[in-house]
Amino acid sequence: MKHGVNSGAVDTEYLILGGGPAGLQLGHHFAVAGRSYLILEAGEGPGSFFRKYPRHRTLISSNKVYTGYDDPEINLRWDWNSLLADDGRLLFGDYTRKYFPPADKLVQYLTDYASCYSLNLRCKTRVIRVERLAEEAEGFRVCADGRDSWTCRRLIVATGVTRPYVPAIPGAELAEQYVDVSVDPDDFINQRVLIVGKASSAFETAENLIETAALIHVCSPNPLEMAWATRFVGHLLESPNAVLDATIERIARQDGGRLVVSLRSSHTCGESEDVVYDRVIFCTGFRFDDSIFSEECRPELAINDRFPAQTCEWESTNVPGMYFAGTLTQMRDSKKTTSGFIHGFRYNTRALYRMLEAKHHGRALPVREVEATAEGLMLAAMERINRSSALWQQSGFLHDVIILPAEGGKARYYEELPLAYVHETSLSASDHYYTIALEPGDFHGDPLHPVIRRWNGPLLVSEVHLRENLFGEWKDREHHIAPLCEFFAGHLEERVKVRK
Repeated sequence: MKHGVNSGAVDTEYLILGGGPAGLQLGHHFAVAGRSYLILEAGEGPGSFFRKYPRHRTLISSNKVYTGYDDPEINLRWDWNSLLADDGRLLFGDYTRKYFPPADKLVQYLTDYASCYSLNLRCKTRVIRVERLAEEAEGFRVCADGRDSWTCRRLIVATGVTRPYVPAIPGAELAEQYVDVSVDPDDFINQRVLIVGKASSAFETAENLIETAALIHVCSPNPLEMAWATRFVGHLLESPNAVLDATIERIARQDGGRLVVSLRSSHTCGESEDVVYDRVIFCTGFRFDDSIFSEECRPELAINDRFPAQTCEWESTNVPGMYFAGTLTQMRDSKKTTSGFIHGFRYNTRALYRMLEAKHHGRALPVREVEATAEGLMLAAMERINRSSALWQQSGFLHDVIILPAEGGKARYYEELPLAYVHETSLSASDHYYTIALEPGDFHGDPLHPVIRRWNGPLLVSEVHLRENLFGEWKDREHHIAPLCEFFAGHLEERVKVRK
């Protein structure tokens, strides 16, 4: 391996830290484009995170093999584990038909993905330090524990969130952590257990203990939102088990070894109550580990220091040339869409690749021309609304964009871009463009529906919401096609009048 650089040369254009789903998919995109890249993975093989997590070895990501459709793009709306690839020949559904599949199947799939596309991946390589090159040189030096080092022009951090997030609660040291708590239900026979958190790890843990624990309380300040909870909340609410909306104020040890937890309810005017448990388990998620970065290139953190702060291009806000991929990209849409999961960040990863190509390699964003008429715009939008898996999975975050020509000619159609990226780049220089998205209704659990907005630069001019459809098919002439045609026609007519 090379050590050091001469005359500003680097070992590789892109260095990707992490051989998980995002790192592998990004490597595939770079390989197809002919870019120089290397993926470094600390574990023995791809997807090392999923070799341990989830602890109880069942994924909550749906794997709907039989959808009633034969369109691969539509099928990705219910396939939450497959990575994107130009040929699309490697699908997770070929590995198992289980709707909630075993985690080991995902490890096997990721291993095969790396092999199938001959990715430039180096495993068993734990990075211990990332530093900037000398001021006159652009890029980074990455050092591994085996004394090897590499230099790159741009760094992609796809390491995920690997450090347990421990809330700042007095007595938190008395709690056990999801990462190493026993998974043997017999270790909890007749015990009163408080599980802190309401995300997947909390309900995964609760399900494992439901038959042996005397009592299970699942607690956080906010009501249930995650899909996993809907599988278990029914029997968890049966006495003596419960889901609590409460803030933990402190944890203390009682004489005899039991734990006293002070809970302040989120719904009863802040009333507090002391509850006794045998064990408290923190299932509060993970945070980004920034310990490997030297001071001059340590990324700023955001959201309670859980994620690196990022621009609309998923670039570090304070370290130019450092980008983020995978679950780390949820910083831009925290708890709003699915960027924390494969079925969300796989589209962010493809968008990041396209942004890098445009920004650093002079390769324009993919675009196609469509007729700049009401019917032409309607047909283009409807085709995407009824097929796109990206708009479906990243609802309200990723948007398609149609930019009308300044004078005569065809409109330009761009796919799957964050709205902030549109507004912060030259795409929003137009005084007449549209964004197309799928968005949920006003109430939690409402089905998605298409939303088309007209913009003048960063200013919202008008929008139309098409009627919801239980099957995700917006093809009705009265409720979908005609209203969208009328929306486009009205704005095009207004544009003509203004010019006259």
